[in-house]
Amino acid sequence: MRAKWVIAFTLLAGAAVIPVAATPDVSENPITRLFSHAEQPLRQYRALRRMHASSEKTTKYDAWLDAWTELKDGRFSYQIVSERGSDTVRSKVLRAVLEREEALINGGDGPKGELTPANYDFSEGGHDTDGSRVVQLKPRRNDILLVDGRAVLNDRGELVRVEGKLAKNPSFWTSLVSVIRRYARIGDVRVPIAVETTAKIKFVGTAQLTVAYDYHSVNGRPVALSERSSPTAPARSAGQSGSSDDGK
Repeated sequence: MRAKWVIAFTLLAGAAVIPVAATPDVSENPITRLFSHAEQPLRQYRALRRMHASSEKTTKYDAWLDAWTELKDGRFSYQIVSERGSDTVRSKVLRAVLEREEALINGGDGPKGELTPANYDFSEGGHDTDGSRVVQLKPRRNDILLVDGRAVLNDRGELVRVEGKLAKNPSFWTSLVSVIRRYARIGDVRVPIAVETTAKIKFVGTAQLTVAYDYHSVNGRPVALSERSSPTAPARSAGQSGSSDDGK
């Protein structure tokens, strides 16, 4: 059973990686027609990232990790500042998310997951129940970086969230991997502020990974305390580096 839980959490690692660019390139059709509010591209940031992996059936494999993350001159880097919980999950999931993002961005593959015509077909999706505008997203290829679902915009045409299922299941073991990526505007830049990934794993149950971003600078500008928010931060902070609860 332990091996199956490790597989379950490991599958979440790839699904939680988020592209650098949060904002569609509005210079190209058909996005110009659908995303009416232009934003400055995200070129630099420094943010404290809080991560939490959990499952519905047991707390044995819960894990937390806090890390400083930085994008500068097109390169991504991170520094882990605290972690606790399951050694296995911290190693194979939480650290793996950061390692995968580092390899993706620094290897020049970040654009493969962005909201561009190269990756998606876009179409009008009407309005959500709260009146928010909806743009349907149809991936142009099967890729775990892409989401088959929709983008939700506010009344100013600004991206609020992307939600749906992964265009490609990471493994035979998964029956469904759903993703919600939330965005907010800091200054003139739209940035990701939270990612919630849930995977239904065959014979195991549901595993979840949440990631919250607390920005301290964006595009070289310090972020005021009033602009910083982590609406879906993990329930408990990572605290100091702790011992394993894997039962080894």
